[in-house]
Amino acid sequence: MDEKSSGSSHHRFLIVLLMVLLFGVIMVQYACPSRSEYGALVRFIPRFNFTRADLNRVVDFNIKGDDVIVFLHIQKTGGTTFGRHLVRNIQLERPCECHQGQKKCTCYRPGKKETWLFSRFSTGWSCGLHADWTELTRCVPWCIANLMSSFSPVPSRNYYYITILRDPVSRYLSEWRHVQRGATWKASLHVCDGRSPTLSELPSCYSGDDWSGCSLQEFMDCPYNLANNRQTRMLADLSLVGCYNVSAMSEEERWAVLLESAKRNLRGMAFFGLTEYQRKTQYLFECTFNLEFIAPFTQLNGTRASSVDVPPETQHRICELNRWDVELYEYARDLFLQRFQVIHFLDRKKADLVACSHILFSDHTSLLNCFLGFKHI
Repeated sequence: MDEKSSGSSHHRFLIVLLMVLLFGVIMVQYACPSRSEYGALVRFIPRFNFTRADLNRVVDFNIKGDDVIVFLHIQKTGGTTFGRHLVRNIQLERPCECHQGQKKCTCYRPGKKETWLFSRFSTGWSCGLHADWTELTRCVPWCIANLMSSFSPVPSRNYYYITILRDPVSRYLSEWRHVQRGATWKASLHVCDGRSPTLSELPSCYSGDDWSGCSLQEFMDCPYNLANNRQTRMLADLSLVGCYNVSAMSEEERWAVLLESAKRNLRGMAFFGLTEYQRKTQYLFECTFNLEFIAPFTQLNGTRASSVDVPPETQHRICELNRWDVELYEYARDLFLQRFQVIHFLDRKKADLVACSHILFSDHTSLLNCFLGFKHI
């Protein structure tokens, strides 16, 4: 009996010791992942250094509380498709109610008549058509308070801003084709510092009701075209440069300030996706908000923009016109892939922990092997 008792105690002690070591290794690797572990997932060469807070953007989204996801929808980035995913394709305790023939869905929290999603397909263009960062951050808290019949914004409410970005050349061509078909977005307010821009601050590129039938050359030649560097402008705080008053500083200085602001705001967003990486976009959103989509995202490369045959010199001109968007997109792509890398790494570690826990009480030899295998992943 004594030998059996001693042997049993020895086994229990060994199991406890191995578990302590296992959790120690996990904590160290979560806090200080080594270069070799990161290297296992690297498929690109990072160009920018980001902080841990920039990369680990998993948030404690409480859909039953006061938290709200705010979707900043930039034109021609695939935002319409993503917006539909948000209202029709997420597994929820209380799914959004979408009715045929109606553009908006009702996305209430479980047990409450309060929305958890601020987007085109849930609340409509409540802050203006394709409202930008400058407009949304000023408008959304008051708009949500109005929807909730409150007198003022709730200080404790978390607003999680999200957006989708796209390759600048493809996005620009897509916007041209859209405008060519008659789109105007004239209903956009462009509110900054409490007012919309004057006609002299934001002249029109055309004299008629729309710009339908415009050639790509005409589209590129308009110096007031908001398609130029649209993603940078819509993600930046325009109040930093005097809003639409371009005489406040030189064009170079103005755009340099806007670019840095857009980068800063992008880093601070809970999530952003890239049109060119649909499955990774889905994965990052699911991990960030602990929500799951019902059907997987699909990568559709056959867009109207991709069907346009553009000579190399014209592509070069588009890149020049959108030089700040090109720089922003490279920055965003780097941040996006590094975020994916980190979250995927943590996901693997969690899976390893689950696998090891299954054999915790079965066989200390197997547990030891699991620990050794986990350590060298």
